[in-house]
Amino acid sequence: MRLYILRPAAWLILLLTVVTPSVWAQINEQVFTTDTTRPSDDLHRLSLEFDNLSFFRNVESATLAAKGYTLPGFRLQVRAAYRPAERVTVEAGLHTLWFWGANRYPAFAYNDIAVWRGESSCHHVHLLPFFRARAALSPQVDIILGDLYGGANHRLIEPLYNPELNLSADPEAGLQILYHPRHAQLDVWLNWESFIYKLDTHQEAFTFGLSSRLHITPPDAPLHLYALAQGLAQHRGGEIDTISGDQAVQTMLNGALGAGLEWHIRRGVLRRLALEYSLTGYYQHAGNLWPVKRGYGRYLDLRADLSPSFYLRAAYWQCDGFVSLFGHPYFGVISTYLDGAVYRRPQMLRFGAEYTRHFSRDCSLGIDFDAFHRLAAPITDPAGRYDFEGPRFSYSFGVYLRFRPTFPLKGSAR
Repeated sequence: MRLYILRPAAWLILLLTVVTPSVWAQINEQVFTTDTTRPSDDLHRLSLEFDNLSFFRNVESATLAAKGYTLPGFRLQVRAAYRPAERVTVEAGLHTLWFWGANRYPAFAYNDIAVWRGESSCHHVHLLPFFRARAALSPQVDIILGDLYGGANHRLIEPLYNPELNLSADPEAGLQILYHPRHAQLDVWLNWESFIYKLDTHQEAFTFGLSSRLHITPPDAPLHLYALAQGLAQHRGGEIDTISGDQAVQTMLNGALGAGLEWHIRRGVLRRLALEYSLTGYYQHAGNLWPVKRGYGRYLDLRADLSPSFYLRAAYWQCDGFVSLFGHPYFGVISTYLDGAVYRRPQMLRFGAEYTRHFSRDCSLGIDFDAFHRLAAPITDPAGRYDFEGPRFSYSFGVYLRFRPTFPLKGSAR
């Protein structure tokens, strides 16, 4: 029997018996995530901070859902930080993104791999101002204005957010509220992606997000049980823009509800086993940007931590009419390769491995490999090019090095 005609249940049994697998990717947590705590001795101290993430990532895609590509480059933030009061921190500087071999960059906000909009709309560098003001309203509540703690810090599941955006997307900016009581975590944010003036020819755009996690048992307990709820809503179009017709206003929503279980074993090479199951939803409230109105998805994610540095993972994904606002195209029904083509009830199996290493408090390395096996699925294509896609195997790998030193410049703790 050829492997690709096995039923999903058989695949899951195979996953559980052959490889024990990742719920929250460790590279997300240990390399991409930005620490939101401030040193206790930096009151009235001015410091210079560097935040560099160098990366080489390659994606080989054999499916019509998306093309393959390579991302070689780095992102760099240079900022001055000052803490004028015990509960207030201000940071200001510059953010830049470079791809090796590129000498022109499209002149608009990046949320994915850039798309050209004409030779005249480009710059020789991609450089943005960086400013973040943070105030602690209480020991459990923080409010952030300006550049947010975004990307991996939101802890969104992968069907809702592609971790690769930690490399290529612009910093999120707007308003954010962090609430972190003892047994829960809540992150609410508004990312303002596109600002418009009168007679502008592009749309106003912003995304509202919510990510919450409730710890039913303590995170350090032998059995850690938790629940999660996440949501994203992107709105495009404003009262003063010049776009009319069906695309004048567009509002799209993604959401997820899930639960997870972590078993802290710490015996031999096996340190932790984890299982997470999530239900996702999609709804196009206004506009007709996508050819599907609503849909859902199911995501089963597994993990095995074999050491403090090495992790194995496996997952199963199935959806019907689901479109992800910020996730990889593999997690949706829309083909980014064939305009207008839509998969019907696609399914995917994923296997992967990750290695992370901390060289110091300020320097960490991540290496990952992922294999994606998309099962055969019918295609609805208005152009009549394809009506079916057989099983397809794709893979990706990446190397990431993050370096974020801090240099005190002036002042001392009081």
